[in-house]
Amino acid sequence: MSVWEWFERRSFHHKDFRELAGHAGKRPAVTLVLPARNVAETIGPILDTVARVHARTGVPDQVVVVDADSPDGTAGIARARGAEVYSENELLPDYGPAQGKGDAMWRSLSVATGDIVMFADADTTDFGEHFIYGTVGPMLADPAIQFCKAAYRRPFTQQEKSIADGGGRVTELTAKPLLNLFYPELAGFVQPLAGEFAVRRDLLVTLPFFTGYGVEIGLLIDVLSEVGLAAMAQADLGARQNRHQPLRDLTRMSSVVLRTMAKRVPMPERDLPAAEAPGLWALSRPEIYLHAVATEGGLRLDEYLNELIERPAYAKLSAPDDTGTLIPNGLW
Repeated sequence: MSVWEWFERRSFHHKDFRELAGHAGKRPAVTLVLPARNVAETIGPILDTVARVHARTGVPDQVVVVDADSPDGTAGIARARGAEVYSENELLPDYGPAQGKGDAMWRSLSVATGDIVMFADADTTDFGEHFIYGTVGPMLADPAIQFCKAAYRRPFTQQEKSIADGGGRVTELTAKPLLNLFYPELAGFVQPLAGEFAVRRDLLVTLPFFTGYGVEIGLLIDVLSEVGLAAMAQADLGARQNRHQPLRDLTRMSSVVLRTMAKRVPMPERDLPAAEAPGLWALSRPEIYLHAVATEGGLRLDEYLNELIERPAYAKLSAPDDTGTLIPNGLW
């Protein structure tokens, strides 16, 4: 299947799935996971919207909020609306403190019970019902679809002025060019870094997860490798508005996307200078991101730690039995 063929056959519109087919017990169960960090302003309206979809269709069957111990009361708001709320640091604690969004998503598999697991960002200001049924609908309608990604326009609004396609700068300037070069089969995805996507659990637990902002592009590439392009789809959700990050944060996100891609694309080895080499130490420590900026107070070189950890496939984890002996995950 060519990219053009895939785009025509596997690109859907949310309006086609407003009435989700099947009832509980006659369709795959769906879990919605919302990784959350300081989203007190948006988590309530999002969960209210989710509740309306559930009341009308029965989907999702389970709603999980994985909170980054937000000090703004995110967890309390979510709990008051009936969601299952977990601290990201309390799930799979043997792996230490959670390392960002991707880690929270990975840890959610220990409590998500659905046959299909859907993820969505919790900072969206215009979260509509179609975000749920549009994303998961193609998978409920066609059992051959293993993975469905949201597609949407990303307007950029600042000081009451809106630019229709001004958002999604990391996607447009980093992710899409990289995919075109190294994974052209995935070039048809409108939003390869979208936080809204759904995966069949049987597939999802066999995939590793990158921590932080590398999680979406890592999963996209790994799903392609596991099931092929024909089993992947995207759904048009219209427009999506969420928090816009300052440029200094976006450049760090871009570096994580680039490093994630480098983990999947075979790269020629080259000798790196010794860590002690003056002026070259950062080259042998890729987790260190240096960002040179010009400020009103003069030039400045900032240093950030951008850790990139690859969590193993959840199906490969082990759990203790009643005697404390570790047993394969497939048996518990």
